[in-house]
Amino acid sequence: MNYRYSDYSIEELYKEIGRLKEKAQKAEQLGNVSEVQINQRKMQVAMAYTMNPDDFSPGEVYQLKMDPGFTFKIDYLNGVFAWGHRINLLNELYEKEEALPISLLGKKVK
Repeated sequence: MNYRYSDYSIEELYKEIGRLKEKAQKAEQLGNVSEVQINQRKMQVAMAYTMNPDDFSPGEVYQLKMDPGFTFKIDYLNGVFAWGHRINLLNELYEKEEALPISLLGKKVK
């Protein structure tokens, strides 16, 4: 039976993250790149549910763990997802709004 990550306990989330990491490693050994990426995304979402969304604030800019060339400005939070815009090294805000799991956000900038 499938459950939503929001229904999992912290212990179950960590167990699921471990299971997904194992699946990603096996897929990598088999050379299945798309399966590796799928399992990594699922891990990032599961990790977001282990974090406190109140630690992140709309209007603030955060480093991106996965992409050091960009920062991310949060417009609003919806559960464990931060909606906002990427900012490049030239401090240019991208027009396209996107949602990222809060587990992908690093330290607050300034």
